[in-house]
Amino acid sequence: MATFVGAVKRYLSGEAEEKRSIRSILLGPPGAGKGTQAINLKENFGVCHLSTGDMLRAIAKEDSPLGKRVASTLAAGELVTDSLVIEIIEANLQSEACKIGFMLDGFPRNLVQAEKLDEYLEGQSEPLNNVVEFKVKDDILVERISGRMIHQSSGRTYHEVFAPPKVPMTDDVTGEPLMKRPDDNATVLKRRLDIYHEQTAPLIEFYQKKGILRSIDAMQSPEKVFKDISAHFTH
Repeated sequence: MATFVGAVKRYLSGEAEEKRSIRSILLGPPGAGKGTQAINLKENFGVCHLSTGDMLRAIAKEDSPLGKRVASTLAAGELVTDSLVIEIIEANLQSEACKIGFMLDGFPRNLVQAEKLDEYLEGQSEPLNNVVEFKVKDDILVERISGRMIHQSSGRTYHEVFAPPKVPMTDDVTGEPLMKRPDDNATVLKRRLDIYHEQTAPLIEFYQKKGILRSIDAMQSPEKVFKDISAHFTH
């Protein structure tokens, strides 16, 4: 693995024959492992990770009319408006952190957002170069989500059964407390999955026609999933 990652870093740093910026989408249902892989990919490729979920949860904590509205929407398992999400994404794509490349996680969620994103990126002469689809069965997702715990500042995830922390509800690295998201329960998840299949799944066909869709079996080990995604990032 170390040799593989080293080669990837040399490739992206310009030590290889040419440097190619990563402009990618991580596409998949909640609980598919996008956040976990994004942390590893960010560390190894140096590109920014834009998670609409994380950004919206941060807004939801604000003591403002917008924060309260977003909080209420997220708690119900609904989606915020296209216009707000697009505004947040475009603002972040212009940041210095995203100059080398970016991974979008949780956006776009529907064809309207996908078309708006294409329009914006093509205007910057930086079209997407790959879309990674995380494939996981719904029953596996419910099991994963129901036991999930998060270290909020780092994004590290744990699971009560599959990947428990050394000390209950405590981050292994910092010793800080872990949290469970209010929307990480079976009832809300089923609603989120219904929305995903209805609105987001058509994006698979959309990006397949563009020739940039790469499907990954996200039920494999995290190490194997990372290796599969990395291979697509460098080809």
